[in-house]
Amino acid sequence: MGTTHEQFNVGGMSCSFCAESIKKAYSRTDGVEDVDVSLAHEEVLVQYDDDRLSEVEVKDTLRDLGYTIRDPDKAKRYEQQQAELADGKRRLLIAGGASIVVAALMGWMILVMGRFESASPAMDLVAFGLALGTMFGPGRYIKQKAFQSLRRGIFNQHVLLEAGAFAGLLGGLLGLFVFPSFPTVHFFAVSVFITTYHILSEYTSLIVRTRASQAVQNLLDLQPDTARRVSDDGDVEEVPLDDLDVGDYVRVKPGENIPVDGEVVEGKSTVDESVATGESIPEEKAKGDGVIGGSVNETGTLLIKVTATGEDAFLNQVAREIEEARAMKPGIIQLADRVLKYFVPGVLTIAALSFLFWVVAPLAWGAAPNVQRGAFAALAVLVLGYPCALGMATPLALIRGGGKAADRGILMRSGDAFQIFPDVDHIVLDKTGTITDGEPAVSEVVAFGADEVDVLTTAASAEAFSEHPLADAILEAADEQGFEYGDPDAFDSVTGKGVRVTVASDDVLVGKPGWLSDEGIDLSKGDADIERLQGRGLTVAGVVRGGDLIGLIGIGDEVKSDAAATVQRMTEVGITPVMITGDNERTANAVAEEVSIDRVMADVLPDEKREEIGRLQDEGYRVAMVGDGINDAPALTQADIGIAIGAGTDIAIESADIVLMGDRLGGVMDAYEIGKESYRKTRQNLATAFAFNGIGVAAATTGLVHPVFAMLAMVLSVSAVLANSFAGQLLSGEGVNTKFALEERTDGERGDSQVTAD
Repeated sequence: MGTTHEQFNVGGMSCSFCAESIKKAYSRTDGVEDVDVSLAHEEVLVQYDDDRLSEVEVKDTLRDLGYTIRDPDKAKRYEQQQAELADGKRRLLIAGGASIVVAALMGWMILVMGRFESASPAMDLVAFGLALGTMFGPGRYIKQKAFQSLRRGIFNQHVLLEAGAFAGLLGGLLGLFVFPSFPTVHFFAVSVFITTYHILSEYTSLIVRTRASQAVQNLLDLQPDTARRVSDDGDVEEVPLDDLDVGDYVRVKPGENIPVDGEVVEGKSTVDESVATGESIPEEKAKGDGVIGGSVNETGTLLIKVTATGEDAFLNQVAREIEEARAMKPGIIQLADRVLKYFVPGVLTIAALSFLFWVVAPLAWGAAPNVQRGAFAALAVLVLGYPCALGMATPLALIRGGGKAADRGILMRSGDAFQIFPDVDHIVLDKTGTITDGEPAVSEVVAFGADEVDVLTTAASAEAFSEHPLADAILEAADEQGFEYGDPDAFDSVTGKGVRVTVASDDVLVGKPGWLSDEGIDLSKGDADIERLQGRGLTVAGVVRGGDLIGLIGIGDEVKSDAAATVQRMTEVGITPVMITGDNERTANAVAEEVSIDRVMADVLPDEKREEIGRLQDEGYRVAMVGDGINDAPALTQADIGIAIGAGTDIAIESADIVLMGDRLGGVMDAYEIGKESYRKTRQNLATAFAFNGIGVAAATTGLVHPVFAMLAMVLSVSAVLANSFAGQLLSGEGVNTKFALEERTDGERGDSQVTAD
């Protein structure tokens, strides 16, 4: 017994003010030691003393606040999110219908009957029924959140909304039974409208989140959760990974992910370990070599002895790093929430003071207390104090920016991405698969006493039967240039070194310079070029025919075509680019020089990447991280903004705030520009909303503001926010259709797929 950590995926969070409310509720719960809330990932991590608090009580705190705890299973969680979207749509349809009816009643009274006051008891009762039905029907969940927040002394947007809604209801009841001059229908209408506006605001936020999850769901294929366990008798059985123990044997076929950390006991293969090391060139594996869970077995079948399971396994260590990084990630409060922190208690205070003023002040000049005017003033302040446009300002800007980003193949997963990106001053880029293509390719051919075509065709003929990824690079280069080459007459592969073949009666060797030297080949004429190519970070293969070195082939991970231009765009706007990689320093510096990055961090392990991000943050910088692999996931989570390359691994995508569909690096700066513009729109929307509310609240304190004018102010403020958010788009046609096609993904982990999201 002692300290326990519980992590929940939570439904019902629509803005970071919800996150702050959850934090405050847990901070006031006896036994809770620490809590972290991630709005972007909809997660709550609670650290508590299990001697004083049970898991059920921890969960009940969330449920009491009106939030749901989703199933830990991803497929079921996705279904729950779809159900939440359906519930939100149903609430909006019901509340929207009530708003239309009550608006028609108001219009009939004003335009046809020419009056603001109560027209008939029947109309009053209809409006009363609509107000009750909306508030306690589709709006009931808001009351639960408001009550539980208020009970804990938390003043948030739900408390403010319910203050306005109940003020409208109370004003209508006063008109029915106490003050005949009160505009009964209009007060009841206020309750309906502000509840509907809030439901609409939350629904728009839910749509954004659900659409993002749908797109991510289409990108992600869950890792296989079984392995082929081989018994002592040689029998093969499919078992869950959780059933494996240290010392068990598993068989992994070509093209499959290695499910566990282990040691090769039988077979030879090349293994892509870039998920852990960042190295794009696969490693040769044979008996006695270690392998890492999550790596890709490429060429041969391996029998592996399990050496680590559970918390000791590499993937679980990364998962723990991600959880810790998420818990330590700097907290972010949306601009609207910072204002609401003071706005909510301010409105409630002004309403109370307005009532007291009109009850007490008349005594100073010898008049009787004006209870009716005081009540009207207090109610009007509460009605006008609920900023409907404020509730729409951030979601509308997010939808606008999200649609624009989607048209460019960018998935913005959270509102935080819009707010923080404009303040980012350092962008840390992983090398393999981010700055580079992530696949080996022929970069240079050097010929000695022959031409480059002869060198490449000889090497291609020698490698025609090889399954090594470097051989694939040579064959692909020959094919792309249209060179013709034949098959070898004899073929012998020397694991991890090269091939020995016969081509057109000539003995040919293609392989590492060290191996060629061991075979007695004189490499002296190629020494300078070997050193030069290796200095560029390339893997060098020598081509020997008839005992004579005829050429060298430099193979490396090619820099993406738009990498240098993207780095230049960063520096032009004052952002410092930093390259971080698990590759060796020589390779890292060569790539950095090619794209004009001055600061390089090489030979960095996954947990060290996260630490480097943390150091930059400790120095006061806002940091974005761009990566694509499992080894990048902790750093993506730690960064203020995590950006995943959509052609990368599942866990990197899940850890990110922004996903770039496909592998185009230029999307990073596109996302920056869209985020900057969207945040500017958000600030404009909030300024507009608060201008209406500020003027409205000040006027309402006089007790002379009619509810119909309050409703007009609400309509005008929302209309102004809508116009500011979408007018430019509608005129240009940009981003109106948010249907986007995700680029074809060809990585070996998930296979080819084409995804279209609406």
